[in-house]
Amino acid sequence: MVYEQVTANKTETVLKAENVNIYYGDFLALKGIYLEVFKNQVTAFIGPSGCGKSTLLRCYNRLNDLIPIFRLEGLITYHNQNLYAKDVDAVQVRRRIGMVFQKPNPFPKSIYENIAFGARINGYKGDMDELVERSLQQAALWDEVKDKLQQSGLALSGGQQQRLCIARAVALMPDVVLMDEPCSALDPISTLKVEELIHQLKEQYTIVIVTHNMQQASRVADYTAFFNVKTTDKGNRQGYLVECDRTENIFQNPKEEATMEYISGRFG
Repeated sequence: MVYEQVTANKTETVLKAENVNIYYGDFLALKGIYLEVFKNQVTAFIGPSGCGKSTLLRCYNRLNDLIPIFRLEGLITYHNQNLYAKDVDAVQVRRRIGMVFQKPNPFPKSIYENIAFGARINGYKGDMDELVERSLQQAALWDEVKDKLQQSGLALSGGQQQRLCIARAVALMPDVVLMDEPCSALDPISTLKVEELIHQLKEQYTIVIVTHNMQQASRVADYTAFFNVKTTDKGNRQGYLVECDRTENIFQNPKEEATMEYISGRFG
């Protein structure tokens, strides 16, 4: 396997996994992960179902803590700080490292309150109208909803709802935005809008995206990490990282045969 992160065009490391093993009970779901995520870059996780892409993504903002049988070995750092140190507050981690989920999940509130609610409970003391507008502008949604801010967020189309969820995430002014298959429930036009938005957002945020869409990874990502899965002697499916490199290298000149087979559609 190729675990070494490339050094060409490297920028500041924001997130780093070192020899990470992830367990659910006694089951080792993801083994031996070494991976860096760089500042103001888009990193895509690709690979077949069950290889641990979303599991690793959820480790970055400690959402897996909510699963009682979850256990992590190794080290995950955020700006060189151990995210799993005993004195680290998981709630504070999630304020700095936001998440956008696979299925749009706006609050059953107005468009305005979808943005304002989270900011308010997190102690925001500034101009709320300005924050709502800025967040919707960043999510490329302001022009579409500025005259109906008091309407329910649930009344928006699927693509608009997903961009509203992105606006809600950036309203907390995070450093990193995690996206778990953010376009899988969207039509092609909405998908294109979200992809264009990702390109804009990386100017201000570090982005990690899980996707099953090879073309999407090639379009939006600066770096791509390919994960694979193997069946253990006990019949369990265990994920591992095959390689991570600049996206153009992964798609045009991968180091591993398994990567070439996956991106060419020969398996997965």
